[in-house]
Amino acid sequence: MVHLAKIPHDSEVNNELPEAVKKISLQLANDDDDFTTSVYGSKFAAEDLPKHEMPEQEMPKEIAYRMIKDELSLDGNPMLNLASFVTTYMALKTERSSLYDVAASDLMERPAANIVDQEEEAEKLMTESFSKNFIDYEEYPQSADIQNRCVSMIGRLFHAPSDGEGAVGTSCVGSSEAIMLAVLAMKRRWKNKRIAEGKSYEHPNIIMSSAVQVCWEKATRYFEVDEKLVYCTPDRFVIDPQETVDLVDENTIGICVILGTTYTGEYEDVKSVNDLLIEKGLDTPIHVDAASGGFVAPFVVPDLEWDFRCQQVVSINVSGHKYGLVYPGVGWVIWRDAKFLPKELVFNINYLGADQSSFTLNFSKGASQVIGQYYQLIRLGKKGYRAIMSNLTRTANYLSDALEALGFVIMSKKSGEGLPLVAFRLPALTNTDGEEERNYDEFALAHKLRARGWVVPAYTMAPHTDNLKMLRVVVREDFSKNRCDALITDIRYCQQLLDQLDKDSIRKQEEFIRKHAMNSDQAKHNHPRFRKEKHSIQGKHGKTHSIC
Repeated sequence: MVHLAKIPHDSEVNNELPEAVKKISLQLANDDDDFTTSVYGSKFAAEDLPKHEMPEQEMPKEIAYRMIKDELSLDGNPMLNLASFVTTYMALKTERSSLYDVAASDLMERPAANIVDQEEEAEKLMTESFSKNFIDYEEYPQSADIQNRCVSMIGRLFHAPSDGEGAVGTSCVGSSEAIMLAVLAMKRRWKNKRIAEGKSYEHPNIIMSSAVQVCWEKATRYFEVDEKLVYCTPDRFVIDPQETVDLVDENTIGICVILGTTYTGEYEDVKSVNDLLIEKGLDTPIHVDAASGGFVAPFVVPDLEWDFRCQQVVSINVSGHKYGLVYPGVGWVIWRDAKFLPKELVFNINYLGADQSSFTLNFSKGASQVIGQYYQLIRLGKKGYRAIMSNLTRTANYLSDALEALGFVIMSKKSGEGLPLVAFRLPALTNTDGEEERNYDEFALAHKLRARGWVVPAYTMAPHTDNLKMLRVVVREDFSKNRCDALITDIRYCQQLLDQLDKDSIRKQEEFIRKHAMNSDQAKHNHPRFRKEKHSIQGKHGKTHSIC
């Protein structure tokens, strides 16, 4: 997701320091050196880094590198960021497939791995490909062929049929672009059918959960498709298959079913939706948003029918940079047959001497992420992915059991029924008059954990769930059992601290943290015109757009 930035007025450019600080004037050495033997002995270390306008003069490369590196050191530690599904670590070489064990019985059957060293090969391959423009087939035909290999491997992983015109797919910047392309294909195919029947093609709609990720709302708004929402309930956080199919009408371009919802990680029931459509004689396409689950379910629950084994599933997206285990910047979309991708959306382009078919929202892009995906697919193989996803599932189960023992209400599923994450909330604690006795909520606990270094997000659930609040921990490849134990200890410690505070003290702490410790509240790039929008599900109902 790209941030929309405001270009500041001249009056705002130098308005970040207090007036008293601006007036300070020191008479110190001011040699005209560009670069001395020390970066911090140069004049650049005593000057502000350019922020709003390109400087007139150049800067030595060593100083530019060090100044930017110092700024980036203020970012959070990716290893403590438990909010995001996005890969922050690629490949660890081990002598055995299991990284740790969670029970004595497991220990006897599966000895712990002997960790040897971190692999550099993936990053080297990606670095060596920075200069390659992936779209230039004439110059870089092998890079394009590597994309085709990835499409084939992922399509087969999703049981793409080999009959008909054949399955097709493409790489994308991520699942957001993949979803945009899938929505465009479904809308155009529906429109073509309506025109052929001599019917109106106004007011197309798509059916989806109220817990969808924000990219679905963007797709419907950008491409002028009406939303038909299947609302969650206080005890159901995924779509109800019957309710979903009952919403289908002649203007429905398709149904979105999520393999691993952003909030609780639960898999929506693709097969039940598919079977109900067939039972009712409805030829309505299903798109499966497998952004997170597409690289988990095939290895943890291979018998679960959610992919092209279901007749009405026409397209699937998956993020390579989530559980595909590649650094950010790659996603995939696969269609079960070329007929589900209308020809008029595909452009044949003669670029730099070679004809090529293109269906993307952008054009030029680097080849690095696609090459990183191919490396992971052939380096790990099915055995490696299965070992990693199995370990993540064990860790999620362990964390879920530990939090339940601490008294939390677990909202996510275990043992492969959903993504390897834990969604949880505080239990209701009311007095005889029905008034809340606890002085803090999930957001206060999240802020306390933030002060300890952990990024554990708190969310307000999708509409129609009685304003349920929740916390979520995403278990990624580098979240070891040892780090999991450290998190559990800190959660208990933060709870004990909050239990000792009264409401007023907590309110004051919350206000301080929001103003001075939360990066989102200190952001200066947001233009005031675009704050507090009212057109999204978040704007209308107060649901929090969750991080993915």
